[in-house]
Amino acid sequence: MSIVLQDPTEQAGATPRGNTDKLLLALITRLHFLAGLFIGPFILIAALSGLLYALTPQLEYRLYQHLLFTDSRGAVQPLSLQVDAAQRYLGEPAALAAVRPSPGPGLTTRVMFSVPGLDASEHWAVFVDPVTATPLGELTVYGTTGVLPLRSWLGDLHRRLFLGEWGRLYSELAASWLWLMAAGGLLVWRARVRHRRGSMRRPELQRWHSSLGLCLLLGMLFFSATGLTWSKWAGDTIGVARAFAGMATPALNTRLDTSAPADMHAEHHAPLPGVAPQSPVDLTPLDQVLLGARRAGIDAGRIEIRPSGGHDRAWTVTEIDRSWPTQVDAVAIDPRSMQVVDRLEFATYPLAAKLTRWGIDAHMGSLFGWVNQLLLVLTAAGVVIMVMLGYAMWWRRNTRNAGALSSGLITIWGRMTRRSRWGVATAALLLALVMPAFGASVLLLPLFDWVSARGSARSPVRKTL
Repeated sequence: MSIVLQDPTEQAGATPRGNTDKLLLALITRLHFLAGLFIGPFILIAALSGLLYALTPQLEYRLYQHLLFTDSRGAVQPLSLQVDAAQRYLGEPAALAAVRPSPGPGLTTRVMFSVPGLDASEHWAVFVDPVTATPLGELTVYGTTGVLPLRSWLGDLHRRLFLGEWGRLYSELAASWLWLMAAGGLLVWRARVRHRRGSMRRPELQRWHSSLGLCLLLGMLFFSATGLTWSKWAGDTIGVARAFAGMATPALNTRLDTSAPADMHAEHHAPLPGVAPQSPVDLTPLDQVLLGARRAGIDAGRIEIRPSGGHDRAWTVTEIDRSWPTQVDAVAIDPRSMQVVDRLEFATYPLAAKLTRWGIDAHMGSLFGWVNQLLLVLTAAGVVIMVMLGYAMWWRRNTRNAGALSSGLITIWGRMTRRSRWGVATAALLLALVMPAFGASVLLLPLFDWVSARGSARSPVRKTL
């Protein structure tokens, strides 16, 4: 619920031996305090960067409006002609990765190429006026959502702090602890409400901190869960579990030899970023593939067409409209016969796959438009304020009680019954198996606890407030 950086001396130190409920509450309180103290900075960075990311869509429209919009009106040129113009605009050979036709009047076509030097999931995009087939400019775009450089930069900050794949550890650590701290904070709040019933009011900082935590509880649980689904280590574990349960997101079969078994990883056969194809892509079937996809029921305004990765592979046409209602149906089309080889409909996705899709899109602020963005901004800003209030509470507590040592994790652990220890250890082990970042960090908390206690004991501050 909240990140309470308050020394829980009264709960832990006064707990009688063998009182299981009080000892468990003391353990949760101490873990909540330590996690807030040492994991709080990671959550603060994730919330701040997420706040900035949520504010950027409209800013990008203004910043890149000369590429995204056009004043031309009239009949749209054939898609193959637009792609050919984009290829000539580049002035050098490049592997065609995907084409996103203009979704409506006044909007440009995006032609994406795989060129050397770009990271995975990055493409070099040429923006083409669909009426005149005139290239308007070029930019690097990122991911399946095709975000432009500003959001890509902020997204990299949010995901991995510009530190590459190992930088994802920070965001996974924040997502792994956020829901635990929220749930633990709720338990601590309930216990303190009962304890203070009929007594003096709580300190103002604590009241604001707890109130914010209660208001943001569902949001923190949501962002923690959705963040974990595409994290590096926990995300892989969740993906394996979903696949084992038969609830993985289905994939198109693009193999043209229908007698062969379906290839569940067919998308990996598409040209890789930075790797040129064996032969140039034949643009002749492009317009017919688009027409065939429309006849097959691909009716979203925003779609993406990907050429085949070889002569034995089909072209794919995928809906990419992530707003509500979600449109992510896809078809695979044989470029020679224009027959539909395979089809995916979002309505037939397993429930877990649908929830994952909706969760990710809501996490990124695209599912419900500006309302989604507003909720992201309010939640992220609330988490930032709550973390800062928590540190203010910790600082005020330290200055008023310098040198006072609370019962640490080891002390509380020693007072617990064997049965309680086994229960806590089993729960921690199960969570660590699903969330390795949590498992590694929780082992360090006793050390952090000792450092925190030593720091408080050596503090030169005395009771001056």
